Amino acid sequence: MYSSNTTRALLLALAGVLLATTAPAWAQAPAPQAELSRAEYVIGAQDVLTITVWDAPDLSGKFTVETDGSFTFPLIGRVKIGGLTLRQCEAELKKRLADGYFKNPQVSVAVESYRSQRVFIVGEVRNPGTYPLTGDMTLIEAIARAGSTTPSASPEALVVRAPAGKAASGPLLPGQAESEVVKVDLKELQSGALSQNIALRDGDTIFVSRAESIYVFGQVRSPGAYALQSADTTVLQALSLAGGVTDRGATNRIKIVRVVKGEKQEVKVKLTDLVLPGDTIIVPERFF
Repeated sequence: MYSSNTTRALLLALAGVLLATTAPAWAQAPAPQAELSRAEYVIGAQDVLTITVWDAPDLSGKFTVETDGSFTFPLIGRVKIGGLTLRQCEAELKKRLADGYFKNPQVSVAVESYRSQRVFIVGEVRNPGTYPLTGDMTLIEAIARAGSTTPSASPEALVVRAPAGKAASGPLLPGQAESEVVKVDLKELQSGALSQNIALRDGDTIFVSRAESIYVFGQVRSPGAYALQSADTTVLQALSLAGGVTDRGATNRIKIVRVVKGEKQEVKVKLTDLVLPGDTIIVPERFF
């Protein structure tokens, strides 16, 4: 189950899906071998195919699959290939061309432009929106296409996908229509754990939520709000986000203002203590 705050954040991210710096190095790393090769890509409407007939170059060219999953090919007319893989499409064309035209035609089919399948990327990425799904797209490639995550992004992403056998007409929310939710640790992915680099499916929605904030005020060089990127963040690490303590700061009297069950509490802390989401860290001025 998801909290009301989480659901609200996902809905806000979803509302921005139609809105139209440099990406970090990890977002541009080469993707590993995907679960499905390009030859097993399922052809759909609006895909543009490059078809080569080696025995007859004049028949070769680019062909757009129409909305009914078919296209017209020279000599053989209308060919229904929607729902077929590239290999199955090659076999169908070979069979049709061998029927009175060629003895043993050699045909290859490749995707020139992927248009029938797509993924949705929303939340804390630089360019949220809808992106075409290529035959072997993985999470790392999708985030790179969206311009990488923003500095305020959470270290965790959610990949929400429709149940098997059902198509997603638009972005999905966790728990919607028995959707499946896959959690991905972006910090582990950044560190090289390619097991987190899952292969994407048609209709997947990638949510990168905003990291929860902490606030640092008082005798620090850059007071303000900062994204809490780790549950293991200490007071000292939080102070470093704010540029460190000034010469007038009293590190032995640092306190945190924390809201517990709707009530504010002041807690005296050490530099090694952990901070919680929503904490306000205050560094007082020294007495002398």
